[in-house]
Amino acid sequence: MKSLSILSLLTIATAFVSCQKNEEATLQLRTKIEASKITASTPYASTFLDASNNSTVDFSAGNAKLEMFRGLDTYINLNKTQAISADISKNIYANIGNPFTAAYTSNFSTLNAIGFNLKSFTAASFSTSEANTVRQKIETDLTANAALVNSLSVIASNGVAGKLGTYMVDSKGIEVAQVIQKGLIGAFQIDYINNVLLSAGLNADNSKLVDGKNYTQLEQNWDQAYGVLTTNSIYLAGSTDAVRGTTEFGLGSYVWEFNKTNYSNIYLAFLKGRAAIVNNDRAELEKQALFIRTQFEIAIANSALGYLTKWGTSTTDAARAHAISEGLGFIYSLRFCKTYTADSKFSDDILTALIGSTNGFWDLTSSKTSTASVAIKTKFNIN
Repeated sequence: MKSLSILSLLTIATAFVSCQKNEEATLQLRTKIEASKITASTPYASTFLDASNNSTVDFSAGNAKLEMFRGLDTYINLNKTQAISADISKNIYANIGNPFTAAYTSNFSTLNAIGFNLKSFTAASFSTSEANTVRQKIETDLTANAALVNSLSVIASNGVAGKLGTYMVDSKGIEVAQVIQKGLIGAFQIDYINNVLLSAGLNADNSKLVDGKNYTQLEQNWDQAYGVLTTNSIYLAGSTDAVRGTTEFGLGSYVWEFNKTNYSNIYLAFLKGRAAIVNNDRAELEKQALFIRTQFEIAIANSALGYLTKWGTSTTDAARAHAISEGLGFIYSLRFCKTYTADSKFSDDILTALIGSTNGFWDLTSSKTSTASVAIKTKFNIN
């Protein structure tokens, strides 16, 4: 019996060691990548391969979400020259009733059938009640933007909605379409990339493939983040400080415009982070995720500051209204910049001080924009 017990214990111990080794082998799912060989021109999809040399990269889900955003933006900006519908605007946002058409996205049939929508990925890191508040605000803005069709032939003035230069503004002088677009850069792109995929999403499983797919959930989370940023295989390839080398939309464009210090390092950070996933290098993964989140939020803060400045340097009411409307959207987006601990109160306090008065844009002063700029610079440690 004693020998049998010892034999049983040895068998269990051997099985445990064998199990441990199998677990370690499973955890190291891919052949390790020599991170030092990755450069800013290394191709993304063809670098991360399985044992059969098939790519483990899939940008399609992220790209589809980005194309939904682009399609919505194209539609709502038609209000400068023609009637648009509040219902269609909201249907595009919620992907209800096959709302995408060839008029504003070439990928319309795929988006209509894809089974998810931009609305559900808006403020996704927020509590249910907070997320609903953000989504309802966007839908209210979509309705207000569509209603401006009634003022297409009106010249805008203080208290009167209409055309201001080439822009459609409401009775407070705000170009609602710009507020929506810049607000969604924060509510969708910043929040989903920074606060979902590259935060909590880093805890996803990396030891086994997602059923029916050639990637782990952690690999897919990282690749989705890249796909929500850009549809280009190499983000900002060929760009200089003076010339953007690729066509980008939303966040991808403003990172280049308003983060000249580090826009050229974003692609490499994505590559290094993806290699860290392959290598099970948690420290490196978190390092690259933090770098990306920080640089995206700096771009949003600088965008807000840039448009506050443009309001002051513009020489016509039309240019000033356009600039401040973009700025207001970016200031709204600051609430999603959690790396810098900004929140809804910080954002709302600045917005209220700027345009909370009866006449909104028409009441703006240099003192108001200066106070807003100081608050943003202080929060984001910008000199």
